[in-house]
Amino acid sequence: MKLTETIERGLTAWTGSVATAVELVADWQFRRGRVVIRYARPDSATLMVRASSQGKAALAPTSLNFALGAPPAVLPPDWLHTLRGCALEVEVAADNLLVRDLDFPKQAEPFLNGMIRTQISRLTPWTLDQVLYGFSAPRSAPNDRISLTLVATPRTLLQPVLAFANEVGAAKIVVVADDGSPEGEAIQILKSSLRSSLADGRDVGRLLKLGWLSVGASTAVLLVAIVLIGGYLDSEIDEAQQQVTRLRTALRPGIGATAADSLLAKRKQSSPASVIVLETLSKILPDGTYVIEMHVENDRLQVSGVTQDAPALIRLIEQSPQFSHATFYAPTTRTAGEAGERFHIEARLNAYFGDRA
Repeated sequence: MKLTETIERGLTAWTGSVATAVELVADWQFRRGRVVIRYARPDSATLMVRASSQGKAALAPTSLNFALGAPPAVLPPDWLHTLRGCALEVEVAADNLLVRDLDFPKQAEPFLNGMIRTQISRLTPWTLDQVLYGFSAPRSAPNDRISLTLVATPRTLLQPVLAFANEVGAAKIVVVADDGSPEGEAIQILKSSLRSSLADGRDVGRLLKLGWLSVGASTAVLLVAIVLIGGYLDSEIDEAQQQVTRLRTALRPGIGATAADSLLAKRKQSSPASVIVLETLSKILPDGTYVIEMHVENDRLQVSGVTQDAPALIRLIEQSPQFSHATFYAPTTRTAGEAGERFHIEARLNAYFGDRA
């Protein structure tokens, strides 16, 4: 990474953190009204202020039509002023939601987000890029299990609402599932920050960065010197890397060998053998775990079997240098008559097994 890129990223991260803190203070100080869209159908949505700002009268609710081909909404100036820079909450009616009750082993609780994400196409009629979803906090269930409620809706249903929020200048948008029960906790299916609620929609982080650069103008000479030195060091590093590449090429054991021999040697080093994969699994899997099926295809391993603690296998596989990105590709189940849980795990195989030559 270039030195200038490091400075730029550090400056951006710092100004972003300060901007977030400034906006939190501003939201608390201004006490903006909570603007809500009750979304029953695309042609039947109601815009209302749930809690009005101090010293201001509540605005009368107004109807919105997000149906395809409907004319754009024309809002009065007081509504446009309220919406600009507000936090917009969209309550989606139950008729637009797909609800699923799920249960998992209690040990899987730390991995719920990843497990549901990888199985969303099995649990809903939509793929991951076509759906907005959320789930409730896990609840205790019998037999050392947990239960939760999954709520999903097609992304296309809410696309007009997202476009409306961006058009009126809302700062944030939150979409929640409205199940009609006021005592229940609403399930959040989307949360997105559109722009800053401070400085009339301008990017506070960018303003802070420009201000910081203006104040730090006196250090420009030092920064130029650092950039020049960094460029010189980068060129030296590039030259050293080229020399290492030339040495590696000269030391390869393919001198005088044919192209087929070189290709075979490269394939032998980069392709993991199924026998080595199975041997590695036998070393890291605990006693009482039985592998029923194992598939190796390119750099992917799929293994299924029976164990006492399926989530623990994820940690063991991730700790091995031969595997990475381990996850469940199917639900963990328990069948009557089996001594443990039936697991289905997928992991990426590293490019090389064993000691490097």
